[in-house]
Amino acid sequence: MQFRVLGPLEATLAERAAALGGTKQRATLGFLLLHANHVVATSQLLRALWPEDEMPTSARKILQNAVWGLRGVLDLDGGSTRLTTKAPGYMLQVDDERVDLYRFHHLIAQGRAELAAGKPAQARQLLRDALGLWRGPALADLVEIGIAWPKLAEVQSARLDALEDCFEAELGCGRHQAVLGELESMVAAEPLRERSCGQLMLALYRCGRQADALSVYARVRAALVEDLGLEPGHDLQRLQHAILTHDEDLIRPVAQRDRERMTQRERLVVLPPLAEPAGEQPPVVPSPRAAAAERRLVTVVLVRTQPADGSPERVDEILELANAVIREQAERAGGVVAASIGSVSLVVFGTPDARDGDSTRAVHAALDIRRGLAGLPGTLTRSLLPAPELAVRIAVATGAALVRENGSLPSVNGALLDECQALLARVAPGQIRVCARTRQLTWCAIQYHHVEEHPGEYLGDNRGDWQVRRALDHEHIAPHTMPIIDRERELEVLRGLLERAGHRARPHLVTVFGEAGIGKTRFVMEFERRVAVHAETARFLVGRVRPFAEHNELAVLAETVFSYCGATHDDYLETKREKLAGALQRLVAGEEERAWLLSRLGCLLDLPSGVPAGVDVGDLLRAWRCFLEAVAARRPLVVVIDDLHWAGEQLLGFVEDMAESARPVPLLVVVTARPELLERRPGWGGGQRHSATITLDPLSDAAIDRLLEYLEATTDRERADTGGLIARPQRDLPDARRDGTGTLVMSALDTAGDDWRLRRV
Repeated sequence: MQFRVLGPLEATLAERAAALGGTKQRATLGFLLLHANHVVATSQLLRALWPEDEMPTSARKILQNAVWGLRGVLDLDGGSTRLTTKAPGYMLQVDDERVDLYRFHHLIAQGRAELAAGKPAQARQLLRDALGLWRGPALADLVEIGIAWPKLAEVQSARLDALEDCFEAELGCGRHQAVLGELESMVAAEPLRERSCGQLMLALYRCGRQADALSVYARVRAALVEDLGLEPGHDLQRLQHAILTHDEDLIRPVAQRDRERMTQRERLVVLPPLAEPAGEQPPVVPSPRAAAAERRLVTVVLVRTQPADGSPERVDEILELANAVIREQAERAGGVVAASIGSVSLVVFGTPDARDGDSTRAVHAALDIRRGLAGLPGTLTRSLLPAPELAVRIAVATGAALVRENGSLPSVNGALLDECQALLARVAPGQIRVCARTRQLTWCAIQYHHVEEHPGEYLGDNRGDWQVRRALDHEHIAPHTMPIIDRERELEVLRGLLERAGHRARPHLVTVFGEAGIGKTRFVMEFERRVAVHAETARFLVGRVRPFAEHNELAVLAETVFSYCGATHDDYLETKREKLAGALQRLVAGEEERAWLLSRLGCLLDLPSGVPAGVDVGDLLRAWRCFLEAVAARRPLVVVIDDLHWAGEQLLGFVEDMAESARPVPLLVVVTARPELLERRPGWGGGQRHSATITLDPLSDAAIDRLLEYLEATTDRERADTGGLIARPQRDLPDARRDGTGTLVMSALDTAGDDWRLRRV
């Protein structure tokens, strides 16, 4: 007699199903099969058949009748399967090979052994045979009537583990396309299983779908953080990093990598077979990116570090440490160190994929590299030998170049590198210079000084070199005097929501969606300007999430707290603490609550040093909310968070829930974000009573015409005041420029000879 529990309970004899009787009799057999060849206590069987509060007085008699009925069924097997009475209960004696559950375990053990031995093809067959024994959830017919034994959960978990082993074997054979559908289904059903999520990421990457692979990582990280408060494990984090850097080992299946790791001696001795069986040969894995060079817009950074003197060994040590600093800061900002030759390192931004703000990140990285290298001699003085002076020169250039992806390191060729090298030759020690195009793309985030190589000869804002002075604390929007066109209705909606929040003393969340460059920040600035006309209406606190910035989420909290307290980044740490304590003294009456807020918000005073150990970010967020509630209780408050799409999952979840979780105070939270936020959070704000969304559509053709008229009326003096950013547009703007959005962005001006054009982004 054969017994099947991996699906509805069945017992077959000579391929004919045996009649197993009623529900209690079937449940008794199912429980005994799960514990085959082990004594099961009568009390344990009774608890398995009935909840303790529903167990009838005749339960023991019903169980005895079920056992009697099962013995009659098992007698048909000629005595090879026996149900015996053994104190303190019963034991079902059966050969393991007659129960599909135990055959499953045996096949899985064999498959895992083959997998560990580096034989994925053999492991794949064994694991597929094991999984083929399943006909549905274990004891599905009993589960349907309410049976929920812990052993069943254990069996189901074993199936998921086996599936993951099978996927590993399939990937080891290079069958990533074949298992992609199964992996996607499993990850959708089990989003917290990191191993299968990693396997799906690997399969997608091998199929050339890098963006989808990274999207899987973002989803599993969000699920882990929201449900368990945990970050992904080290294995999954390393896989994400390998995908970002195009690690070559990800492309080749395990079996192929093992063959390539043969020593030269083995290659000389072991002859390959004339032909491999078709079923065993791993398929050719396509590269996710073609090897041909591609012309694209990139930003390159050249860093030259020259020790003043020292022995060759000492200089080599310094250059090695300098390269480590450059690599760390570049990768933190999203760049790739493409080459290091002697004292010069090349960093590339815009590869493997171009992103908004590549040029800005490149200049920020240059500042961080200079800061990191400035502290290098101090690190070296800890040794016995004196540390030589280090001359650091950095040049940044943006333009089109030929880029070829070679695994994890790109190669860049073209006139852009010559331009950057020439720029580097003109840089004095300790300085950073950028080309005119880089300055044009980053003027709103970086303060520059125009370098006049020939005093008295002004070449124009779009020629010559620009020296970096500093990064701006807040992104500077020069065209703040530009008229708001075609946005009156949206501004009226925002004003109405502010009035409603104030009238009902209820927090509200408003999300302003719009594509990059469409004017979300300008729109919120205009709202603030109009509200400021009536100072008593509301107070504004503004923060911005910066991409790739260290502690970028906490920096938003710090900006809003500093703004209210009147503290600046230049203040001494003790001065900041005094201002924060004074603000809390005015806002919070309870001494205990005030001390708690000071201990939590005080962690924001020195973010570059990091958050102190033992401080929970969730506590910081809750303290920030209490702080905002206290401010709003005195006067209606508008909190603006710009570029929320750059935020991590913890801040996203907290902001989304703020309108529902905050105390009843007149608080309006306005966030701006690109539509990418909806890819991470499709249900953003959905179902919340005090949440609204405003979408900024592209400007109409009529609005563009009005904007062009305004620009044509701009004087040369005004152009000079704004650093050449407001230009003379061409009258014959092609219709193709109006298709789609028709949106004009003042910071995206191109020049072609003496003619100015407005570039649509």
